[in-house]
Amino acid sequence: MVEEVERPARAGLPATLSGVGTKAESIAEIDISQVPRTTSGSVETDRVLGGGIVSGSLVLVGGDPGIGKSTVLLQTSHQLALQGYVVLYVSGEESAQQIRLRAERLRAVSPNLFILAETDLTQIELQIEAVKPDFLVIDSIQTVYHPAVGSTPGSVGQVRECTGHLLRIAKTSGIATFIVGHVTKEGAIAGPRLLEHMVDAVLYFEGERHHTYRILRAVKNRFGSTNEIGIFEMEEAGLREVENPSELFLSERSKGVPGSAVVAALEGTRPILVEIQALVSPTTFGNPRRQATGLDHNRVSMMLAVLEKRSGLFVGSQDAYVNVAGGVRLDEPAVDLGVAVAIASSFKDQGVSPNDVFIGEVGLAGEIRGVSRIEQRVKEIQKLGFSRCFIPSRNLRGWTPPAGIELIGVDSIQQAFEIVFRG
Repeated sequence: MVEEVERPARAGLPATLSGVGTKAESIAEIDISQVPRTTSGSVETDRVLGGGIVSGSLVLVGGDPGIGKSTVLLQTSHQLALQGYVVLYVSGEESAQQIRLRAERLRAVSPNLFILAETDLTQIELQIEAVKPDFLVIDSIQTVYHPAVGSTPGSVGQVRECTGHLLRIAKTSGIATFIVGHVTKEGAIAGPRLLEHMVDAVLYFEGERHHTYRILRAVKNRFGSTNEIGIFEMEEAGLREVENPSELFLSERSKGVPGSAVVAALEGTRPILVEIQALVSPTTFGNPRRQATGLDHNRVSMMLAVLEKRSGLFVGSQDAYVNVAGGVRLDEPAVDLGVAVAIASSFKDQGVSPNDVFIGEVGLAGEIRGVSRIEQRVKEIQKLGFSRCFIPSRNLRGWTPPAGIELIGVDSIQQAFEIVFRG
């Protein structure tokens, strides 16, 4: 139950959020030339946003405490200020002096970047009218309150009302707005689910505190794809873009160790090479343990069943632990073959050639099914110096592979195992 105060309807608001009236138009006649995109100064951020920041958009950024949300937004604000845009950074959690100290460390001091330490939304609106920014950052929405709403900051009513005010400001004035949202212990944005429906884009900043890399992922985007990710590395002077994430994820790989296989996954339009690690050992309990990190647990359990039924690997009495090295999460089925090879390698205690990469979806009959965008995956494999790649047989047709790499088409996991583990 949420207590709300009934207030009279506000007069003078536009008929629609965009203020363009209510006349119906043919979709073929709607002019989209007036929807420009502004580069954020970061290739990774622009990729996730769909090509840049859209004027008048409202973007929600979430992530665990201390993961780097304020850092990435302060650096983005600085890059926009360097392009001549006026940016207003509103913080309800830090003082202006604290933000200046962090900006000094990040080398993000610019005369076009204005700082405001305020939580009262009416005062924030007055400063927006005075500064007339091109971009607005609210850090965070759970600390902002509207005096007309009789509840505490961070409550459902306050978050909904404040976000509604910011949405109207963004749409009517064309100010691109970023708001930071706290997350619950389950990892979801705190507050009403309506918050994610109101905004134009929802970005999650992910990563482990004890790792240096961070991943910016879009889970909702009205202006682009939700399959793209941006990868950053946390350094002393802030976040640095990772131009070649495959090298980052394979930098600490141990070659020739049983239970390791390299796969070529696809995140949006970007191919990424990562290492799949598996550890299979006899169980000491009645029920063997099945643990997956970075992969779907049910998918790994299915893979173990297929290996036992179709390949004769008796893993029913074995504990199985499967991990994606580096902490990245893989959701596409094209990594199935790599997972199966890593599990079989650990079970047989036989290493895989360090020059092999595996691509393919595994079906319940043990067949290897075709995958999409095989050309981009193979080009990334060849660029990183791998000499052999196992792919589905059907993906061998219809294109010319690059020179210097051997492609082996396989129809079943048993056929792949015979080639990988022969001798």
